[in-house]
Amino acid sequence: MNRLLPACAAAVLMLAGCALPPPGPPPAVVSEAALRGAIEGPWRSPEHRARDAWRHPSESLRFWGLQPGMTVVEIDPGGESWWAEILAPYAARTGGRYIAGYADLGAPTVSDAARKARADFLAKFSDPTLYGQVAAVDFGMASGLRLPDASADLVLVARAFHNWARREGQTDRYMAEFARVLKPGGILAVEQHRLPAGQPPRPETGYVPEPYVIDAAARAGLVLEARSEINANPRDDTVHPFGVWTLAPTRRTSPIGSPPNPAYDRTAYDAVGESDRMTLRFRKP
Repeated sequence: MNRLLPACAAAVLMLAGCALPPPGPPPAVVSEAALRGAIEGPWRSPEHRARDAWRHPSESLRFWGLQPGMTVVEIDPGGESWWAEILAPYAARTGGRYIAGYADLGAPTVSDAARKARADFLAKFSDPTLYGQVAAVDFGMASGLRLPDASADLVLVARAFHNWARREGQTDRYMAEFARVLKPGGILAVEQHRLPAGQPPRPETGYVPEPYVIDAAARAGLVLEARSEINANPRDDTVHPFGVWTLAPTRRTSPIGSPPNPAYDRTAYDAVGESDRMTLRFRKP
């Protein structure tokens, strides 16, 4: 069973960057009400709350080591902002802060769609009484993650590694940035569509194997502290006609760029549910 570090030891780690302490008893969850309130909040749509059965927000956040008062950075939260709807209110209620790494607005190749997506994201999370002071910072190959060194307690990367695997060096570039931005003792939290071990990455399908992520983290100096099967789905064989997007919630019925096929038989894919996912926790020494 995976256990979080004791709260006092975690504080020492973040402040002093010392070695990991020996295992101890699990800490009391001092933020139970805030976490439950954020997950059950009425601002989350019924569709997003229905996905809790597959993404296990409470169990995942506990496994990753979310604590009150943390500065949490989410990478590319996307239009759905599924995690942001939980993390921003949680941070606001516990004296922490939520920041999104969302598009590099200074890059000459940034698209109008990316600019609009970031603006829409900030508009959605503009109520400080609910979400606190949400911010978005540049994130891209040119800018890196535009935050100061050792300024974040937790960096969350959810379902993005397959995008970076398409371009040589991109994953290593970003992993180095996460290591730079994390405080000593800080956490890199990963949720990612998973291929069976021994297979090479298949970024065009949305899947990569765990060693792809673990090895990249190690090259950046981040230590794999724990892995979990919280978000495993043994029904997902990872072989689908339109990649992982064949499955819920996207439920694609035709190739990218083609109109949906209303006659497509989705029975087998809907029975799978959402993808099989790795859930990993890394720590900066």
